[in-house]
Amino acid sequence: MSEWRNWSGDQRCTPSHVARPATVAEVSALVERATAAGTTLKAVGAGHSFTDIALTRGIQLRLDGMSGLLTVDRVAKLATFGGGTRLHEIPALLEPYGLAMENLGDIDQQSVSGAISTGTHGTGLKFGGLATQVRALTLVTGTGEVLQCSESENAEVFAVARIGLGALGIITSVTLQCVDAFMIHAVERPEPLADVLESLAERNTTLDHFEFYWFPHTQMALTKTNTRHAPGALPAGVGPLSARAHLVDDVLVSNTLFAALCNVTAKVPSIIPRVNQMASALTGNREFGDASHKVFATTRTVRFREMEYALPLASIPEVLAELDAMIKRCDLRVSFPVEVRSAAADNIALSTTNGQQTGYIAIHQHINTQPFEYFKAAEKIFRSHSGRPHWGKWHFLQSNDFAELYPDLGKFCKVRDVLDPKRVFSNAYLDRVLL
Repeated sequence: MSEWRNWSGDQRCTPSHVARPATVAEVSALVERATAAGTTLKAVGAGHSFTDIALTRGIQLRLDGMSGLLTVDRVAKLATFGGGTRLHEIPALLEPYGLAMENLGDIDQQSVSGAISTGTHGTGLKFGGLATQVRALTLVTGTGEVLQCSESENAEVFAVARIGLGALGIITSVTLQCVDAFMIHAVERPEPLADVLESLAERNTTLDHFEFYWFPHTQMALTKTNTRHAPGALPAGVGPLSARAHLVDDVLVSNTLFAALCNVTAKVPSIIPRVNQMASALTGNREFGDASHKVFATTRTVRFREMEYALPLASIPEVLAELDAMIKRCDLRVSFPVEVRSAAADNIALSTTNGQQTGYIAIHQHINTQPFEYFKAAEKIFRSHSGRPHWGKWHFLQSNDFAELYPDLGKFCKVRDVLDPKRVFSNAYLDRVLL
């Protein structure tokens, strides 16, 4: 078998076999055979997780043959998709019905089942992560049983399976609560970091979607404010980016030039502070409007590793100050900006926003730069503020750590014992993080 790699290229495995089922019955049969043979089976989506959550030496299951729009209820605004459907495919599938996903992250290459299983999220204090949009799902358990799960059917499973880490079964379809299609008015501006932090609480409360990127070794931040509008209701004079602006800003500067700079700074770290000063001046400072998915998601061609922690919302300014002090104290050179977002509280067992309004801080390093001194030092700061790591991004925690962070972890593991008693869906990551 050939080696499989994730998007960033640093997580690798060689499965014993790759299966590409086209029906739920085929998935069920594959699970039954794997269980009988005493091997493991792991579904993989687009490989956009930075952790080893998708790795397996057993059977690798690819759900590309189970994708697309299966059913839609325009009145209830419910749409059901095959588990292998990529997020970037969904807007075109919903367009004929005048519907859209309520919120998205800034990358849309993931499969819908993989995105919800790892707790993928966007930004905006009025909105939860993608898993909060799920109204039903079809799950093939470790015994091969096919469960229909919702708040009214197998509710105990549904309560934990929306963010299931791939530990509870194979998600073959997902029903999403959609909204009427909408436009976004986007304003991107460089601002002094101090001003952003001073007004952060107000912006999070009053704006639809707000996020910012702080460039280490500078006191500048790139702010992104997205305001929702009905189709045709954008402010006068606001329209899509021109082809030239998209080419220059999103392709040449944000990807091509940034990739070249990262390759240079990986070899000459001493110039990173000057490069960051230049980057904070060059990027951002534009205004445009477009369909929601075209604004939420961006193209990323520069490969990197990422760690992201969910933190109590009010702690964000203090955590950033500690992060800045740590970078200076350890004399680190950090070329990638630090991303800050927010999300509403929810009641999903293993959601990073379970029970609390949340601020997210994501740190990155170029794939050619050794990240672990930076990541481990940052994680100490995040943990001191009761941070919860994103399940699909770098962290160094184990099951005992998660037991302290998630009151419902025991409940989740009891459901797992019932659904996958022989651990057909296990791998090293799940063995490490679950009880």
